[in-house]
Amino acid sequence: DSVIVGRDFTISVFVQNNGWEDKKDVMFSVDSQSPDIVAKNQTIAANRLSKSGSFGGTLEFSSVQSSELGMHYLNAIYSHVLLSNNETPQPKMQKNIAIPITIKDEPEIHLRTTTPTSIFENAEFPFDVELLSSDISLHDVLVQIVAPSDVTIRGQTSYTYSVIEKNTPLSIKTQIITAPTQVTLEHKLPFEVKVEYVDDAGKQKTTSKIVEVLLRPRTFMEFTTDGGLWLGNFFLAPYVSMGTIIGIPAGTLFSLMVRRLQKKKKTKRKKQ
Repeated sequence: DSVIVGRDFTISVFVQNNGWEDKKDVMFSVDSQSPDIVAKNQTIAANRLSKSGSFGGTLEFSSVQSSELGMHYLNAIYSHVLLSNNETPQPKMQKNIAIPITIKDEPEIHLRTTTPTSIFENAEFPFDVELLSSDISLHDVLVQIVAPSDVTIRGQTSYTYSVIEKNTPLSIKTQIITAPTQVTLEHKLPFEVKVEYVDDAGKQKTTSKIVEVLLRPRTFMEFTTDGGLWLGNFFLAPYVSMGTIIGIPAGTLFSLMVRRLQKKKKTKRKKQ
């Protein structure tokens, strides 16, 4: 696991007897071999642990402010005495366990965005954001999406959360709408995602990310992300089936021809 320099941290311990016989003098202790990590209480123990019995506890540690960044190890020792037939003590069993701890300078905040590789005018596209804190829980969180003047965002541009738990991803799904103005030259549009939060030490922090999306001229035939279709300047909505897409032009022309013929026939009848 990882901890932040100068912060306290804990290790939770749970011991369960899955054997068929009782155990006594059960002990779990953790010792720090590094001067960068200070142990506050190092041992939990139980006098006797019956079959299917369990016990646990929390061991407290702190990393000093001048800690060397990187990987450190804590030495854990587990031991017990097995009672044969729940009465006769056997030789003490002991096991050593190395617990790796990574000391970091700052909490790691992951800010990811998912967008199309390119967009075109007069259409709508998804713009998704994912926020993940690997090391700490975040409090009083404000997420803002700042779009360039060439596009607008459907719905909210800012989101607030009282808390985002450690290792719990937050997903925000929104839509960007490009202006109907014709694009003649392709160029990149900068989007900024800003996150403000309060860390576990009560300090106000900010992180941000800039994403560039290519805005290009629309080609003769373009499929939109919601299933629509542009054919030149003619747009077919996503709820129109392919059969209808093929039939609309011919059906429209046929309908016009029928109406014209009907009008001519009606006119001839009037002359008679």
